[in-house]
Amino acid sequence: MNKRLQPFHLAIPVTDLHQAEAFYGGLLGSAKGRFSNQWIDWDFFGHQLVTHLVAAMPSPPSHNKVDNHGVPVPHFGVVLEWQEWQALAEKLKKAGTNFIIEPYIRFKGKPGEQATLFLLDPSGNALEFKAFKDMGQLFVR
Repeated sequence: MNKRLQPFHLAIPVTDLHQAEAFYGGLLGSAKGRFSNQWIDWDFFGHQLVTHLVAAMPSPPSHNKVDNHGVPVPHFGVVLEWQEWQALAEKLKKAGTNFIIEPYIRFKGKPGEQATLFLLDPSGNALEFKAFKDMGQLFVR
């Protein structure tokens, strides 16, 4: 983890750009970049996320059992600093977010201790936000 991470680029489908703007720009606070009537670029925590308008969403996510929770697959998200994750979790709770998996701590007191939460965007794309007590344990076994 000593090398500089490069921003990723991810393009996802959405069925309504106005709802995408309210969710990614409003609720999550991502800065809007280039856009057209078919797509919007977002500065998604330093990464390039593009929401592309589609007529219909692909199949909804499947679920994989992790810690007795149904984790949606596929999903994407960001690993935040611990305090940043806590602030986002509180912001989402105050906004009345319907979580797929409520904010909680995994592996409490063990290697890889992490905070996690899952939610859907208005088009049904699954997102996970997580944070590690010790970021050096991101890839610990």
